[in-house]
Amino acid sequence: MTLFRSSLPTTAPRAPHLLRSKITTGLALLALSTACLLLPGCGMKDPAEAATIAPTGQKYELKLHHLHTGESLDVVYRVGDTYIPEAMNQLNHFLRDHRTEDQSHYDPKEFDLLHSLMAKLGKTGNEIDVVCGYRTPWSNEFLRTRGGTASPAATGVAKNSQHTQAKAIDIRVPGVTTARLRDAALSLAAGGVGYYPISQFVHVDVGPVRHWTFAGRSDD
Repeated sequence: MTLFRSSLPTTAPRAPHLLRSKITTGLALLALSTACLLLPGCGMKDPAEAATIAPTGQKYELKLHHLHTGESLDVVYRVGDTYIPEAMNQLNHFLRDHRTEDQSHYDPKEFDLLHSLMAKLGKTGNEIDVVCGYRTPWSNEFLRTRGGTASPAATGVAKNSQHTQAKAIDIRVPGVTTARLRDAALSLAAGGVGYYPISQFVHVDVGPVRHWTFAGRSDD
């Protein structure tokens, strides 16, 4: 008896349509992986990891002492081009209206102005005395009229003060004369500069560039 052996291979070749499907799937996965590399945070094991990466670059520090509340604050508010949210919250609270306890959201450029001013004076790292920070409209009007007992012309307080927009701070720098502080602020041309030689403070804001002198006494 003659035995016939099959000439067919023991493993059948893959169907062409299945092979094409696997190739297509592989190319799609490769494209997806490549695209992922271009997206920030893609592929990280922990989704929150991207948010916890510390910014790098120059550190911007401010040391402040508030003459009305007695509080002091030493804070790095910016690293490189990144403003630190927690530091900004601390500054907003520190610069609150000390009459009403209300606070606002300060323009970060105001803090950059203070930092630049201290660098201009060669006092980087020294403390700044804060005479006045944010004012509510009520507090500003109270100062403007001294509680209704004075005319606005006698107080040196503007009706639409930059203080009410959280863009201004009145300051002194221990060891620096008021005139020298004014001159350094003027040289930056970064906003408004008010010179109060009797009350011995300088107003600095990040509003329009302008300057003035008030020869009377301001009760900030």
